[in-house]
Amino acid sequence: MTTDFDLKRDSFGVLHLISADGEVHAGVAPVRAFPIQSPDGAIAMVLGDGKEVAWIDRLDDLAPAVRTLLQEELDGREFMPEILRINEVSSFATPCTWSVATDRGDTGFVLKDEGDIRRIGDASLLVADNHGIHYLIRNMFTIDKHSRKILDRFL
Repeated sequence: MTTDFDLKRDSFGVLHLISADGEVHAGVAPVRAFPIQSPDGAIAMVLGDGKEVAWIDRLDDLAPAVRTLLQEELDGREFMPEILRINEVSSFATPCTWSVATDRGDTGFVLKDEGDIRRIGDASLLVADNHGIHYLIRNMFTIDKHSRKILDRFL
């Protein structure tokens, strides 16, 4: 588990990448290349201007301390609750209010239009609410029967 760089956070919370040759890049941010299909791999470390300074094939390949720091940074930057169940919808016409159970708790949101449900790959869906928050349905074919029945009315 070796990397060709190290990560440190300074006293202001800014992430610094120190390359193998000792060059320090202040203010780096991790960006997942495929956040839904491959959340644990293909991560670029980029500067504020978008310049890539390091590439990570897999989080598991990193040293534990670097992996922990990187995961903390990703968790703070990303917010995409996963819908585990659709409890009910106010109507099958849009706009309508959805009541859902997510991996972060129960919530409700307004779906403005059927176009706010987008397919990602063969089985995943991305649902955008009226505030621009995106919810992930990881696999629409393995979600419970009740939720699948509701989804079918919108797809």
